[in-house]
Amino acid sequence: MDRSSFEKLVEKSLERLPKKFKHKLRNIMIEIEDRPAQELLDDMGIESGTLFGLYQGVPLTERDWNFGNALPDRIVIYQRPIESAAVSPEEIEEIVLDTVVHEVGHYFGFDDASLYSIEDEKRRMKHSRRKDDK
Repeated sequence: MDRSSFEKLVEKSLERLPKKFKHKLRNIMIEIEDRPAQELLDDMGIESGTLFGLYQGVPLTERDWNFGNALPDRIVIYQRPIESAAVSPEEIEEIVLDTVVHEVGHYFGFDDASLYSIEDEKRRMKHSRRKDDK
């Protein structure tokens, strides 16, 4: 997929965020990179597999009343690992959405355990709906 098409998927994912979250995003930039640097994977202790996205910044829940004059928080979405993990354009779109939601969740102060729990529940509900449709 070319970069422009991938960027549109990321933009679409941001537009799909619930309004109560979308309107509270401040001083944050979203970037797309091909893949995470090996040094980053090493620093994070990722020995096998890869990373679809990364949040860098101070979560809202950890900011003091006097927080300000700071560089923007940063979310990076890694295009190539997402494409490699997907088997169809629809799955790329789904992984992008899940990744954007996950990284935005970190901005709002959710830790990985909480986000994985939410993601697992989403998968269970989706799987359950598929069974009901049959």
